[in-house]
Amino acid sequence: MTLLDPRPDSDPYAIFDSWYSATERAAPPHPDAMMIATASPDGRPSLRTVLLKGVVDGRFRFFTHYASRKGRELADNPNVALLFYWPWITRQVRIEGVASKLSSDESDRYFASRPRESQISAFASPQSRPIDRDMLEAERDRVEARYLGKPVPRPSEWGGFGVEPGVFEFWVGQQARFHERYVYRRSGSGWLYETLAP
Repeated sequence: MTLLDPRPDSDPYAIFDSWYSATERAAPPHPDAMMIATASPDGRPSLRTVLLKGVVDGRFRFFTHYASRKGRELADNPNVALLFYWPWITRQVRIEGVASKLSSDESDRYFASRPRESQISAFASPQSRPIDRDMLEAERDRVEARYLGKPVPRPSEWGGFGVEPGVFEFWVGQQARFHERYVYRRSGSGWLYETLAP
């Protein structure tokens, strides 16, 4: 797929797809890594890296523990920012949007597709909470023994979110920091386009 250049009449999803495909072809570790910023109800931001698990029905999907810090913050404030930085192709995509939980069926299907070791880890770990490492490893061993020879069920507090973009910003690195920046803002069923100074 050819790298698409942002234009006033372009579809931002198509631009994202072309840049993502180019990154995959460059074969870096984790081309699907995306940073996600959330904020607490009093406005304190938090940033971490998660893995993109596809764009389905226009929503950027990822999976996590609902009781983790990001899960709790998304329950109180679903506004998020995503960032993909791909230095291999000298490009970056920033997205602002609103997150909502995926259906139980979608979360079940994805959980069932994960490696068994990852399923056990998700079941055993109280993500983001203080732990004793030895106790956590013992819990993982208990979960593994409990489901020996049986499917590991998805924990009810673990599942997916989908982020529906309201803003796409595409960044193209240039020499002398004279970068190119293009923004698409959702407007009804379409997008408003503008360029920004570097």
